[in-house]
Amino acid sequence: MFRSNLESRKRCYRSQPVGRAPKASSNRVRKSMRSNRSSGTTPEVLLSKLLRKKLISPRLPGRPDFTYPGARLVVFVHGCWWHRCPTCNIPLPETHRSYWRRKLERNVERDRFNKEELESLGWTSLEVWEHEVRHTPKLAVSKIRRVILSCNLAPR
Repeated sequence: MFRSNLESRKRCYRSQPVGRAPKASSNRVRKSMRSNRSSGTTPEVLLSKLLRKKLISPRLPGRPDFTYPGARLVVFVHGCWWHRCPTCNIPLPETHRSYWRRKLERNVERDRFNKEELESLGWTSLEVWEHEVRHTPKLAVSKIRRVILSCNLAPR
């Protein structure tokens, strides 16, 4: 369907490839890093319950957490640390700083590429940050519903 069109365009990252993660500085850090999930995180599950919508893994760029095909809307629930939330401004770890700086810069750059690809396919992209879901979940839900409504009312 649209995959062949996207695969023909190569992404030109400005940042360098990150490479392998360095060894954990302690067993506690190792355990913590292994427990990080790529999907099904606490904010995603909470939002899923409030929206009464299943978490899915569509074949769209960036694997959005929620899709609304009728409104051509995709929703990403971004972790504040992993995606460098502009509000939270969480500092880098003390150990392996250069690795984490490259890793997180690459995440942000990849998010931008995904958003651009989705827009070129006619999708509207919405980011909901982890702190929004944790502190004011109902406000995060109303934000999504407002965008759905505006997408449904917009001419195509």
